[in-house]
Amino acid sequence: MNKTSSTPEWVRDTIFYQVFLDRFANGDASNDPVPTAKWGSKPTVDNFFGGDLLGVMNHLDYLQDVGVNALYLTPIFKASSNHKYDTDDYYQIDPAFGDKKIFRSLVDECHRRRVKVVLDGVFNHCGYHSIYFQDVIKNGRSSKYSNWFDIHSHPIDKDAVNYQTCGGTWYLPKLNCELPEVRQYLFDMAAYWIREFGIDGWRLDVPWKISFDFWMEFRERIKGEFPETYLVGEIWRDAMKWIRGDTFDGVMNYPLRNCILDYCVYDHMDAEDFNYELLHQQQIFQQAALLQLNLLGSHDTPRILTLCGEEIKREILAISFLFTYLGTPMLYYGDEIGLTGENDPDCRKCMPWEKQSEWNYVIQEHFKKLIKARMAHAALRRGSFKPLYVFNGVYSYQRQFEDDTIIVVLNPRMAYHDIKIPYVATHLNDKNEWCDILTGKKFIVQNGNICIETLDAMTGLILYPTA
Repeated sequence: MNKTSSTPEWVRDTIFYQVFLDRFANGDASNDPVPTAKWGSKPTVDNFFGGDLLGVMNHLDYLQDVGVNALYLTPIFKASSNHKYDTDDYYQIDPAFGDKKIFRSLVDECHRRRVKVVLDGVFNHCGYHSIYFQDVIKNGRSSKYSNWFDIHSHPIDKDAVNYQTCGGTWYLPKLNCELPEVRQYLFDMAAYWIREFGIDGWRLDVPWKISFDFWMEFRERIKGEFPETYLVGEIWRDAMKWIRGDTFDGVMNYPLRNCILDYCVYDHMDAEDFNYELLHQQQIFQQAALLQLNLLGSHDTPRILTLCGEEIKREILAISFLFTYLGTPMLYYGDEIGLTGENDPDCRKCMPWEKQSEWNYVIQEHFKKLIKARMAHAALRRGSFKPLYVFNGVYSYQRQFEDDTIIVVLNPRMAYHDIKIPYVATHLNDKNEWCDILTGKKFIVQNGNICIETLDAMTGLILYPTA
């Protein structure tokens, strides 16, 4: 197989955890930005809390106890904002997060624990205070970086915004990724962090804002040297053209998120609608389905528990699907303990390490059970997908990999009685009894059907054959 067409097998066995660095944990108060808000106070669009790389290092035991084995870190490079999507220098760690020494230690320690590390790559635009854009501000047309940007007129005017930006935001000047020098710079930089620090992948920000051939060349360059690198794009809508094997390995699966919310949370879809959407997605992704990064929340969305109206059963149902479906699940920091919050900046609250009495341990326990089940059953990580039962609100499907079988039953609506789930029997799973991983409750088989006497409202079952 050509290296550039390779896909990283390790992704199929991975549980991702997204860390928004400024809000996860403060491990070194000496590098706190000035001013730094009190940890846990209300987040705003521009305040800082002092989270850093050492804070992540100090909580690796916690992350492994939850069960995750891959970290996706929001941007770590030198930047002016709290979110760091406005890069000032792609070759420097932001001083508020630490330095290259601590980053190397973090990656090495993660790898020692068999935890992967993926960085956020923001290549469409840089920051207003970047070393490149500041040179243009200072030297105008004579700047060696003047062609790196699309500038309407000189001098630069951030109030009238006479240069191309990302989303019209004055502090995010857009890079000219059609320019060979810019491409070479970005390709070299992306390879540098893999080669020098051993990172395992790149999550690529707003890739649709850059030409498709840029990403084809990016893949060729990165995969040619580092074939096991995971390349995942931030895609909110149609993913089809991004998963053909010539750009990304996978996408952040926001379309799937929308379907999960409509079925499990909002009751906008019945099981028939949900099944149709899932099968449509599978037609799009085909063999690449197992490499998609599936999520219910991120730094760009309201918290899942908030969207559920703080109904814990709704969140548990949604995550039960997330962790039993095709693709790789991603957990947004704090969702596992029931953090709430509307959209940015409220979804970027500090992780409440000092207030563990406020953690929702019911939700956390379900996350742990689901992650443990996923890692214990190859069917959930690598198995086929077959719908079994579609009736009003009730949806059931079978995951199968070699001799491992899991059957999932979901019901976001009213209670049902006398449900009979037909399944694809083999000599290995044709048992008389199936057990629910979440509760330990057992169900008998009659005439080739798993019999469920009562399926409570807003309930999910994850069944495996026992006897």
